[in-house]
Amino acid sequence: MSIVGTKLKPFANTAFYQGKFVDLTDADIAGKWAVFFFYPADFTFVCPTELEDLADKYEELKGLGVEVFSVSTDTHFSHKAWHDSSAAIAKINYYMVGDQNHDLSNNFGILREGVGLADRGTFVVDPDGVIQLVEITPEGVGRNAEELVRKIKAAQYWRNNPGQVCPAKWEEGEATLAPSIDLVGKI
Repeated sequence: MSIVGTKLKPFANTAFYQGKFVDLTDADIAGKWAVFFFYPADFTFVCPTELEDLADKYEELKGLGVEVFSVSTDTHFSHKAWHDSSAAIAKINYYMVGDQNHDLSNNFGILREGVGLADRGTFVVDPDGVIQLVEITPEGVGRNAEELVRKIKAAQYWRNNPGQVCPAKWEEGEATLAPSIDLVGKI
């Protein structure tokens, strides 16, 4: 069953955020665009490259009204230690959520059975708490934050412009489509 179009489930977790530990719940996400960026574990290999790439796009995402929550099944304490010991992770200004109880990983269906680690998954939630975008890659394939930004811009455009859709490789400012019977078989 697809998770796209479903509502964000309740959660309560602790995150490392800008030098502090903060408690987060689903109520904190209400009314906002949010990215939940799951990765397998702190102190690993592909994960810091992805998290640093996302850190480089964080200000642009904030400018789009999007908050970012990286999530692994590590604790918030582990996130702080990694932040303090890695130049790549030290660049992170977004939330690093601890999910040692696996609530978030299970809510998004991203927990690897029998392993206790989250798969590499990205979920974009709209201001109504509805999951709009999902990307899941295997452990050895990193994601691209620039493409995530493009997809979020398309999702926001689509939400704000009923009757319009964004074609493949759409970039902000380019032409969109207005689906109708007149377009059937002509694209």
